[in-house]
Amino acid sequence: MTHCTHCLPTSGFKCENFVTDSTFKMQSMETVLQNGTETFNLWEDPPPPVYMQFYFFNVTNPLEVVNGDMPFVEEIGPYTYREYRPRANVHILDNDTRVSSVNPKTYVFEPEMSVGDPEVDLIRTVNIPAVTAMEQTKSTSLQFPVEVLLILYQEHLFMTHTVHELLWGYKDKLLTTLHMFRPEIDPMFGLFNKMNGTDDGEYVVLSGKKNYLNFSKIVQWRGKESLDWWTTESCNMINGTDGSTFHPLISTDETIYVFSSDFCRSLYVTFDSYVSVSGISAYRFVPPPMVFANVSVNPDNAGFCVPAGNCHGSGVLNVSACKQGAPIFLSAPHFYQADEKYIKDIQGMHPRKEDHETFLDINPLTGILVQAAKRLQINVLVRHLDGFIETGSVRTLIFPVVHVNESTLIDEASAKKLKSVLFEATVVSSIPFIIMALGIILGIVFIVLVCRPPGSREESSEEERAPLIRTS
Repeated sequence: MTHCTHCLPTSGFKCENFVTDSTFKMQSMETVLQNGTETFNLWEDPPPPVYMQFYFFNVTNPLEVVNGDMPFVEEIGPYTYREYRPRANVHILDNDTRVSSVNPKTYVFEPEMSVGDPEVDLIRTVNIPAVTAMEQTKSTSLQFPVEVLLILYQEHLFMTHTVHELLWGYKDKLLTTLHMFRPEIDPMFGLFNKMNGTDDGEYVVLSGKKNYLNFSKIVQWRGKESLDWWTTESCNMINGTDGSTFHPLISTDETIYVFSSDFCRSLYVTFDSYVSVSGISAYRFVPPPMVFANVSVNPDNAGFCVPAGNCHGSGVLNVSACKQGAPIFLSAPHFYQADEKYIKDIQGMHPRKEDHETFLDINPLTGILVQAAKRLQINVLVRHLDGFIETGSVRTLIFPVVHVNESTLIDEASAKKLKSVLFEATVVSSIPFIIMALGIILGIVFIVLVCRPPGSREESSEEERAPLIRTS
């Protein structure tokens, strides 16, 4: 009797490892910032359009707020601008392992995507120049002169300006006078003053040549390897990319770091869900609540308390240290994921995940960003200050001024090209499975033939066994 245990065929490779290795090699070799490659060209001048949308909070009861009542605000927007952001002054460094560049941004108004004319529409909001001057001179020898100027110029806790002036700048009377005594004070004020057509400093990133995981990872910004605004080393770290590019072969269990000069810090995002964008599969990553949690929930955030020990509730970040001392606080729009008190303090806050959450949709194989939205809100600390009659009996508030949605969606041409790349990768990955399937089929046939019992073969007749050529 024939034994069949030795008849099972074995393969000289593991299919799973072959797929992983071939995909890894293909993607890691292609994802390097090397001059003349398609990856480099896409990094230098990304084709998908980026839009910046501004939503202002118009104060409807300013006198009542000064007298201690709850503020009522109405959201007005969007005012939409197309953002152009090609990289410039690009230099390859250190034997193709590093790349330096600046990223100037230019904003062009898009009237068809906006609710009105930014040069006409008026917004009543917090008088940030006056509040900043009061905060910086309180309990100093300059308090009385500043109060005199505020009265002389008839400045109040709230001001009214056009959307264009609030965004891109106007010449402020108070700041102009202070500039004569302190030249470092800019007489122009605007939330994005001097940020149209300019860059935020030079970045040095890794090319990914040595390790694909370091593709476009920032190692220096403005000539420094770390920040100096915060009170701990970990909070001052510059981690991750700038949020526009990522390494290939993304997994759902990894934490992705992003450095944002707008937030004056590094952030991190974690996997949230599987999504499909323009027919392309992607992983959605979002900032978890721990990123902006207060120190009682996340002790690692103690370094963001400025000055040291001056901590606020969850969901808000005091960035005055990197905003020339202005009492600016950042949060998610409508205080999404912030402490409930911030939402209840302002009538008109309606946080919604779908409208106010920051997210990144990344194709996991290539690391290409197919859709994203960076959403933040600019707020001002408003409170009663002794010696400044302009503050009246106002409550202590984190007062919302404007929230921003900076978003991008992969364009049709790029989506078509990416689908082609993904299809080719799928075909390459399928080859070993096809080989394995054929091997299994041939193996089964071989087993059947070899392992057939002898009795199953039919006996031949004497005539059939006779030789073909007979001799007499």
